[in-house]
Amino acid sequence: MSEDAFRNPNGPESGTSPFEAVGRPRRNRQARVETLREMGFGWADLEKEPYWIDQTIVMDRSVYTELEAASCALWGVFDKAARFATGKHDLYAMIGIPEVLWASLDLLPLPDEGKISRYARFDWAVSDRGDIKLLELNADTPTGYAEAAVATPWMCGQHGIHSPNERMASLVREAWDVWQPDSAACVGYGSHLEDSGTIDMLVRHGGGTTPAYDCLDLRVDHGVLKNKEGAELRRLFALYPKEWMSVDDGGDALAYALETGRLTLFNSPHAILLQSKGLQALIWGLYELHLLFLPEEREAIGRYMLPTYNKAVFDGDFVSKSMFGREGGSVSPFDSEGRPELKDQGGFDTGRLFPTVYQKRAELARIRLASGEFHLLTGMFVLNGTPCGLLGRAGGPITGHAGHFVAMGVR
Repeated sequence: MSEDAFRNPNGPESGTSPFEAVGRPRRNRQARVETLREMGFGWADLEKEPYWIDQTIVMDRSVYTELEAASCALWGVFDKAARFATGKHDLYAMIGIPEVLWASLDLLPLPDEGKISRYARFDWAVSDRGDIKLLELNADTPTGYAEAAVATPWMCGQHGIHSPNERMASLVREAWDVWQPDSAACVGYGSHLEDSGTIDMLVRHGGGTTPAYDCLDLRVDHGVLKNKEGAELRRLFALYPKEWMSVDDGGDALAYALETGRLTLFNSPHAILLQSKGLQALIWGLYELHLLFLPEEREAIGRYMLPTYNKAVFDGDFVSKSMFGREGGSVSPFDSEGRPELKDQGGFDTGRLFPTVYQKRAELARIRLASGEFHLLTGMFVLNGTPCGLLGRAGGPITGHAGHFVAMGVR
């Protein structure tokens, strides 16, 4: 397979950006924020600051086509690598899987091929030249669902722009029909706007009948998960990062409930294999050693993944990040001379809790919006095994907790 197998020959013209901002912020922002809240996206403004940018980014269709193909290809690569690692304790340790989860990973059956996670999101760096590089995969507890599934089609529709996100709800329903959860939960349900709203929207799109709880109101009693009224919960969808089972007081008890089959958790515990950035280092190592992957898989890895290692082997232009960092809080960039640059201070740094990987830096496109110039991070949801929805985030070189949501469509 040639190296142009994934690239669309009708890509953007040389020297032109694959992104364009359309529209201007409307003067009636508060009315629009209220409309979004009624639709289920209730955190367009956070702490009296604008999180949602009232403009829309248009992606060149040829770049989107390539991005979708890259997402399909790497989804298969990650699935294959996770299956390769399953049952191998040396690899669990290498990719940072907490020991509290090892028994669950060994004892519980792996989900079907391509379905280890049915609710996931790739985060991509798409450059001003249209080059596409994978930053990471959140295969366990991605947020941004309401922004992508509800607010993005609404924004795109106002500008006559195609939104590939319109099928997200139906794919969540397909996943929900397979899972059939009897409950859903997140930490701070009812008080944490983003996580609570994400749970509510997923429940709505999943069929609308699943009760939701605050994780802190749940307890494990002799291997049985119960709500605060004492009712048993058997099938739980949770926006709860599984690596925190190694830190939280109830982690061992929750692991026991999983191991004994008294509780089924969604995403599957095996999703933590995909979630770990250590898996990216494992994939890159297998790629360099010419092991495991077929020629077409190697083509996708070489074109779209970034060199990632467990040790700092780069001379410069790299980042270090926790294997389980989220919201940019654990990302530390280094310049061309290997000197540390200013890191994002907004997210929580998990680097002191989990091992670190080192990854070659990638270039994010810059986009001029009404409120200034931003770096643009491109998310691609993978729902029930299907790449299907764009999530735009505008921020700094490291798009962390302080980044803004901006709708993204295709033309």
